[in-house]
Amino acid sequence: MWQRLRGLAGRAYRRHLRREIDDVPDHVAVIQDGNRRYAREQGDDAPEGHRAGADTTEQVLDWCADLGVSELTLYAFSTENFERPDEELEPLFDLLERKLREFADADRVHDEGVRVRAIGDVARLPPRVRDAVEYAERRTAGNDRFTLNVALAYGGRTELLDAARAIARDVDAGEMAPGDVDVETVESRLYDRPIRDVDLIVRTGGDERTSNFLPWHANGNEAAVYFCAPYWPEFSEVDFLRAIRTYESREESWQRARAERAVALVRALAEVEFAEARAAAARLRERIPRLDGSDLSDDALDIADGDSAGPADGESAGRIDGDGPESTGAD
Repeated sequence: MWQRLRGLAGRAYRRHLRREIDDVPDHVAVIQDGNRRYAREQGDDAPEGHRAGADTTEQVLDWCADLGVSELTLYAFSTENFERPDEELEPLFDLLERKLREFADADRVHDEGVRVRAIGDVARLPPRVRDAVEYAERRTAGNDRFTLNVALAYGGRTELLDAARAIARDVDAGEMAPGDVDVETVESRLYDRPIRDVDLIVRTGGDERTSNFLPWHANGNEAAVYFCAPYWPEFSEVDFLRAIRTYESREESWQRARAERAVALVRALAEVEFAEARAAAARLRERIPRLDGSDLSDDALDIADGDSAGPADGESAGRIDGDGPESTGAD
């Protein structure tokens, strides 16, 4: 009975979260943390935690498709992971190989137009994993509706360092001038990079850090970040929807900040224009004694001799003040 009620309440809450979401990120990146801790708490070894995490990964792909997310990047294996013991690494490599091949052959992957790409120093992986990467990329190369990037042997600092070294070699060889180095130059030397900048980073497992993950595409884009306590195998659709809601709140905050900056800019420009108008009127008043007054119209004389704000009926003042920041309602 209680289990059924909890299930009904959970479905109702998911529907509520979905109704609250209007703006969905194009590119979500996930740090899948907590597999090993989950396994320990279940009394299992680390490989069991990784297998449970792989099931969550497949669910996240479905949630992305339902919401309209266009690209997902998963931090599956970092450069630091090579330091783990062989008894943990070998089963993990076996799992990566099997899941890549299964995914590449799955009908729903091709029905939904999912393209698989690996980013990272893939050459450091065992040959069987490299072969599985090549197979998955080749099998899904023609799909173009959703992109799944799998970060394997990936490290953000290493990626930027390799790009810097490649640029330095080109400059040293005379193939480009230092002044020619720009954003496009750096991006062209990153790993086989994601198509889009990252809009949202999600990290499970309770740690609040981004762990050297996609510094160019996420930090450079000031991506929203959502940290949550559940281990990756326990990550639920409710957690995912909360992450999306965090992104949406961040976007709304940015829009308000941009509107406030625009209002401040308009106000500053209006003040400059008004000061310049007063200065011009002052210069005109200085010149009037040297001119033949009969050559000036009554309106011109009124502007020169009267207040710089304009006619007494306030129409000119209305154009300056009424069209200024106060009229936007953004204060």
